[in-house]
Amino acid sequence: MRILFWGTPTFAVPTLRALTEEGYDVVGVVTQPDRPAGRGRVLRASPVKELALAEGIPVFTPDRPRGEAFMDQIRALEPDLSVVVAYGHILVREVLDLPRLGSINVHASLLPALRGAAPIHWAIARGDVMSGVTVMRMVEGMDAGPVLYRVEEPIGPEETSTELAARLSELGAQALIEALTLLAAGALTEQEQDHELATFAPKVSRAAARIDWTRAAREVADHVRAMDEVPGAWTTLDGDPLKLFRPRLGVGDGGADGSGDHEPGAVIDVAGDPDRGLGVAAGDGVVWFDEVQPPGRRRMAAGAWLRGRSIAGGTRFE
Repeated sequence: MRILFWGTPTFAVPTLRALTEEGYDVVGVVTQPDRPAGRGRVLRASPVKELALAEGIPVFTPDRPRGEAFMDQIRALEPDLSVVVAYGHILVREVLDLPRLGSINVHASLLPALRGAAPIHWAIARGDVMSGVTVMRMVEGMDAGPVLYRVEEPIGPEETSTELAARLSELGAQALIEALTLLAAGALTEQEQDHELATFAPKVSRAAARIDWTRAAREVADHVRAMDEVPGAWTTLDGDPLKLFRPRLGVGDGGADGSGDHEPGAVIDVAGDPDRGLGVAAGDGVVWFDEVQPPGRRRMAAGAWLRGRSIAGGTRFE
């Protein structure tokens, strides 16, 4: 089977690797163009492009995957199937229908739940205890095609989006190989999604990552775990932003650990023990944070940051 692979971030790498290791003929890879990265803003290839070049696979990096010149390039590859994993562009029908067997996608949710760009972030943010991957046939509607194969995976109570993405990327690779094996054997049954049950997971913005301290402590902790490395959940102190990581819930609720004496967003007095972490009052309890990241600096232990700032109990984050 001649496969044209579409993908860009690290999440897509295990699937491309699995295809090559299983002996599939990957005739080309389409990925996003090189982007500036790091403090020096040096152009950097996508993780998928780096793997494709190492494997000697032809790589295509169109600004937009359409137009006659681009269509002629992929048509010349004569693919039997397109496999799409977190590519980053919506594909038009002409592209989807070009391969003999059409196009399939590996999506990091249990469709029809959480269609869209950031299903892992929003699964954690909304307090889900179960996630998974879905292999589906692609149609023009966003993540709306028939389901070919699905695998469930529990979300750990303290798991971050970064950690869950790493697990689901490997699970997605395994699911795709299983789906392709069944497809070749004629043993796959396509199942239409119930579109009335669809929920959506839009791209995460910096604005969406801001912490609302009036929410329940569990909701604040889920939000911080969801936003994790990128874009990072943040708040402000005296007008300066601060990112927070590794949340833990305080003991009890509704006033435990002194939260009842403070407004939401207030720093809890740690009685001279900053190694306990940064405690902040939420709507019904306390959330403790083990790591913080001030602007322009790396993530650090919250205790080290507290020692450097000498923040008094009752100081409020906004």
